[in-house]
Amino acid sequence: MGLSRVRAVFFDLDNTLIDTAGASRRGMLEVIKLLQSKYHYKEEAKIICDKVQVKLSKECFHPYNTCITDLRTSHWEEAIQETKGGAANRKLAEECYFLWKSTRLQHMTLAEDVKAMLTELRKEVRLLLLTNGDKQTQREKIEACACQSYFDAVVVGGEQREEKPAPSIFYYCCSLLGVQPGDCVMVGDTLETDIQGGLNAGLKATVWINKNGVVPLKSSPVPHYIVSSVLELPALLQSIDCKVSMSA
Repeated sequence: MGLSRVRAVFFDLDNTLIDTAGASRRGMLEVIKLLQSKYHYKEEAKIICDKVQVKLSKECFHPYNTCITDLRTSHWEEAIQETKGGAANRKLAEECYFLWKSTRLQHMTLAEDVKAMLTELRKEVRLLLLTNGDKQTQREKIEACACQSYFDAVVVGGEQREEKPAPSIFYYCCSLLGVQPGDCVMVGDTLETDIQGGLNAGLKATVWINKNGVVPLKSSPVPHYIVSSVLELPALLQSIDCKVSMSA
């Protein structure tokens, strides 16, 4: 493939390499089944899960104040109480949370074609996994999908002073691989963190994975490239190198 110009590629994890959203939906479906079959909830089961999903989307986690298990169990406890009324039911909340979490992790897998792509790319460039989030949660995902062996380094935002889109975490990644920002490409599905971070750090290129053809806001960061699947990346990297060679 001859990727002499791009020296390193940074990959996001969630919804870039693994289908975190899909795995989470499967977890919610299992909780709905539990609530309906064991506790005889009806439409309330889905309402509870919808409420939890909203709480997760607005989640602000501060590791020095609480642990992620307590926080997310509280999401379930609050959603159950808001829906059913009465006293808080921490035991049921824990049962729901751990079922959702375990089901979600079971379905976080690297597809075979993604594994093959990473294996081939690593013959030409250095690969680094750069994921935001709580360190416990992200490390559990990394273990569940068994992806660490495909990368030269793994960086979890929750273990660093700053997360994406702060330039500092990108510079740290560069130092781990012994490369410069201008040697690197960032690949991810989130404009506000993956793409903005790559732009902030002055990387060679940013690649936005837009699986669903989302039309971004006019105020959103503008990626250098847009693809619908991470599997399009090898051909894109070749084209980036060709452009560099032609302009040299």
